[in-house]
Amino acid sequence: MNVPPQHDEEEVHLFVERMAMAFADVGFPRMAARVLFTVMSADDPLTAGEIAERLGVSAAAVSGAVRYLTQFAMLVREPVKGSRRDRYRMPDNPWYEATITKTTLYKNFIDIAAGGVDALHGRSTPAGERVAEMRDFFLFVQEELESLGDRWRARRAATGHGGPAGG
Repeated sequence: MNVPPQHDEEEVHLFVERMAMAFADVGFPRMAARVLFTVMSADDPLTAGEIAERLGVSAAAVSGAVRYLTQFAMLVREPVKGSRRDRYRMPDNPWYEATITKTTLYKNFIDIAAGGVDALHGRSTPAGERVAEMRDFFLFVQEELESLGDRWRARRAATGHGGPAGG
């Protein structure tokens, strides 16, 4: 029977905190990032209490973070059999899922920006040009995300990572 290697808990903690800080630096909620990388670095799903213990925070802090992360499909909530508690794990492909869910966000930006272009008389004014440029950029990003998702699925399949290994 193969015994998995023991993790260096201090190194894991440093990884979690460094990644959380990097994500927070670009606008991701810090506690949500800490929770995300705590769950990612666990070999098995964790309860909110286990997450709180690993992070040295309250269960209430974890509760808000897991709600945020499940909303964006970055964590999956599963009931613990015979208990009122839930466990949290990474979805099978969290980065793809979280990115693809943003396409509706871009569609909304595109639609609103198109209305702004109309209100500003198209590209005939400097303000209209700026808003049109924003609309065109979001349209480009939306199109590229769809193509990127297709290429990512193909790459995962080609490298043998397309199964339910947990992201």
